[in-house]
Amino acid sequence: MGDAIKLDHLTRKLEELNTLMRSGELKHGEYDQRLARLIGELRERKLDAERPAIDATMDDLVGRGVITPAVRAHMENKLGLA
Repeated sequence: MGDAIKLDHLTRKLEELNTLMRSGELKHGEYDQRLARLIGELRERKLDAERPAIDATMDDLVGRGVITPAVRAHMENKLGLA
């Protein structure tokens, strides 16, 4: 098990996935697989942040269109944040 994941790392990974999807380099199935791996990593290593910071980051990611509200809800559910 590694160190806890920082919010900025999570943000970069989600931005990268979004960029790859928008450019057509990833298909929906590939996006889903990568997102599932990221969620698995978060579950294993934990997220190094307090809930208010996580909420603010998720609000920002949804607001900028990096993730959809459905992806946010899915992540929060899988990570026990819902």
